[in-house]
Order: sequence, then C-alpha cells, then structure tokens
Amino acid sequence: MTSHWTAAAVAALATSAWPATPRIVAAPPLLPGLDLWDYWPVQERDGRVAVIGGGTLFVFLAAPATGDPDARHDLAHLRLAHRDETGWRDLGPVFDEGFAPGSRQWSGSTVVDAGHTMLTLFFTAAGRRNEAQLGFEQRLFVSRAGLGVPPGPLVKAWSTPTEVIAADGAVYLRDMAGGGALGTIKAFRDPYYFEDPVDRAGYLLFTASLAASSSAWNGAVGIARRDAGDWQLQPPLIAADGVNNELERPHIICRDGLYYCFWSTQGRVFAPGLVAPTGLYGVVAEAMRAPWRPLNGSGLVIANPPAYPHQAYSWLVLDDLSVLSFADLPGLAAAPADAVAARANFGGTPAPTLHLRLAGDRAVLA
Repeated sequence: MTSHWTAAAVAALATSAWPATPRIVAAPPLLPGLDLWDYWPVQERDGRVAVIGGGTLFVFLAAPATGDPDARHDLAHLRLAHRDETGWRDLGPVFDEGFAPGSRQWSGSTVVDAGHTMLTLFFTAAGRRNEAQLGFEQRLFVSRAGLGVPPGPLVKAWSTPTEVIAADGAVYLRDMAGGGALGTIKAFRDPYYFEDPVDRAGYLLFTASLAASSSAWNGAVGIARRDAGDWQLQPPLIAADGVNNELERPHIICRDGLYYCFWSTQGRVFAPGLVAPTGLYGVVAEAMRAPWRPLNGSGLVIANPPAYPHQAYSWLVLDDLSVLSFADLPGLAAAPADAVAARANFGGTPAPTLHLRLAGDRAVLA
C-alpha cells in the first residue's frame, strides 16, 4: 500500500536539465514588520479555493521580521489575511496568545463547510506551551470557528484545539529531534485535508518520518483516513527511505481522472550521493492506493533557477493548477554568509504565482 520514491529515480537528475522557474526580480513585503512564509487559502472540501467575502481568505505562518530569518520557525504563529480585487487586508493572528497547545504553530490546511458558516483549521503544534526550552515535538490539531461575511470575512471564536491523530512509534516516528539542525529534524507535521472525489472519504496527508528505517534519510508522506468520524493512521502513501529526509507540505489534486500528489523539499536534505535541487516534486496515480509513479520520471516538477537556488520555497498546487510559494532568498547565488546577510536578502512574502500544465505522467510550467 506504500509507493516508494527511489534513489534510481532521483539519480536521473544528476545528468538532466532542471525545469527552472523564472527569476524573482522583486518581492515587496506584504505586511511590513512581519516575515510571512508557508501559506494556504481556505478551500472547499472538494479542493476548490473558496470565495469568501468577495475574495480569498488565507492563513500564513508569520513571525516578527527581526534577526536571523531562520529563527522565525521558533516564533511562528498562524495569521489570517484576506485578498480581493482591492488588495490585501491583514486580519491578525488566528489564535490569542497562549491559546494554542504548542510553543509555536507550523503549517496545515483549512476548509469551509458548504454553507460558508464554519471554518475547520488543521495545523501543527510544535513543542509544548510554556516549555522552558523549545522542543521539536510535532502534533496535529484541529480547531473550528464560525464564519460571517458582513461584508468582509469575520472569523469568530475558535474552539479549543483537539489532537487529530498521534504518531504511533511503529510506522511513524515519535522522536522528532533528529540532529536538531535545519534539515535533520524529523517530522509529524503539515496536515492537509483531501476528500476523495470517488467515495468522498476524508484524508489527512502529513509530512512524516519512518519509524522502522535504518537510514537518517527516512522521509515519507503519511496519511490518515476518517472512518465513522474518527481518524485512523494508514501506512505511508509515499516513502523516501534512504533518499530524502523531508517531504514537506504534501497535498493532492485530481485532474483528468488522475491523482497528483505534490510536496516540497530542499536540495540539502537528500541522501549523500544524490544531486537534486530545492523544488516542487510529485507523483501520479489512478487512485489513492494505486501505485504512484514519479512525475517526469524523477519526481521533479519545478526547481529554483540554478543561479538563484534559494529564491523560493513551500510550493502549493491549487485545483486550477496555479502554484503558490514564498520568496525565500531570491537574490542570492549561494547560502548567506551569516545572519546579517540572510536578513538583508530574505523575502518573507508571497512569491509570484506560477502555473502548471499536467498531462498524464508529465508536469511542466505553463
């Protein structure tokens, strides 16, 4: 029931041209004073972007724009914004200080009910509230809030977050510390809601680490299915054992009778000996539990330009094949020398939207 992203598929990238995105020439801050990165729109249960208050309601990861931008993950909170034809409007933090169960919040997804009266937010709680030292524990939570539009979106009080599903320690790793450095931390995060159009079964995809692996590169796309109202862990959808440590923000769209699963990963988290870029990767199948095949043979869909390998990250493919991401270090040809250089070059804002074209096992920039 688990498909494998193999070293043989990735090895083809060492001798092939990478499908590079255009260079980002400008990335003005959306909310001055705040770093913004992983973000997603509120969606209908079938994956379409919801039209709310005449526009789109988004959830961002946000942190104060100070110091080393890598430290933003230690300060991350969820923040709401609304975009319509007049532009963007900041709606402030999702949760009040001290309300969420973790010491910070990481990525997730949000769906709205058919009547547009209730939001359901899935998110990652990182660490524990009031912990003395930031931990790497990651737990998947859900919270709900009423929604009104008088005339713009009005998000009402959120329900107390409840844990959706927990890592079992047998299939999905519980100890998430890894080496503690960027790229080595293990995963149980990024819950993404997907409803199968065939039987309307609800699924949560998430970034995971394989518990039974002997490799330090043991990333996976985990999955849980909702049965009779309860979520049940299932074997991973995709395993990258011995290949890659982090298959981040996995998500699925359906197109022309096929299922496409995408994720983002960094070039630095591939196993030694594998040469591959930071980019958007994906696989395709005829059904949820059919064998999944790497798109374009290798799995790579789009990559940052070779001259600007860190310019964007955290791609999200929407139902209309538009692709969201955030501007990371768009003007740098190499990793920044220090925190000062990183801050001077960090985007921390939405990147220009891209568009894909899908045809069977092929996926290219439109």
